[in-house]
Amino acid sequence: MDFALPARPVRMSLIAGRGHYDRIFTALRGARTSVWIATANLKELLIEDPRAGSRAPARFHSVLEVMSTLATRGVELRILHAGAPSGPFRASFDRRPKLVRGGLELRQCPRVHLKTVLIDGQFCYLGSANWTGAGLGAKGEGRRNFELGMITDDEDVIDQVQALYEHIWRGAACRGCKLRDSGCEAPIDVVNGTAAR
Repeated sequence: MDFALPARPVRMSLIAGRGHYDRIFTALRGARTSVWIATANLKELLIEDPRAGSRAPARFHSVLEVMSTLATRGVELRILHAGAPSGPFRASFDRRPKLVRGGLELRQCPRVHLKTVLIDGQFCYLGSANWTGAGLGAKGEGRRNFELGMITDDEDVIDQVQALYEHIWRGAACRGCKLRDSGCEAPIDVVNGTAAR
């Protein structure tokens, strides 16, 4: 899926550092139908627990706790990632039966380098941040990566990003991929049961 669309005005918000955390996790908690994430690196991610209240010291929990709640509400959850998830992510994932039983689908493709968060077909983050604490501003000041991204609700942008995501997700890119025979342990089209002959 190669494309270069013509320039046009798009409403967007530019974010950096802690701006990622504030905007993305607020949108995530409010998801109603779907959350699709693409990242190169996938690590355990601790976020502030809003139940602690503004006067209490900050408490943290895994973002997978939020996702488990979303899965219980029937929200479709997907993460497309390049590398193997970190050990702490796997351990946290494995402690959440709702996610393990299909509440959160994970697919790995070593070619994935895009970083996006799509929520309810109405919110789109595109930028440099991986799904990690240092990337998404969850770490303290001085421990964060220098990241830059944009958020938009533009329908045409969201449609294009979702189409590319779905193309990769269903394994449509696997057939022509040069890593298929040499560096891809589990091509998505085979794992997904849609291998082209």
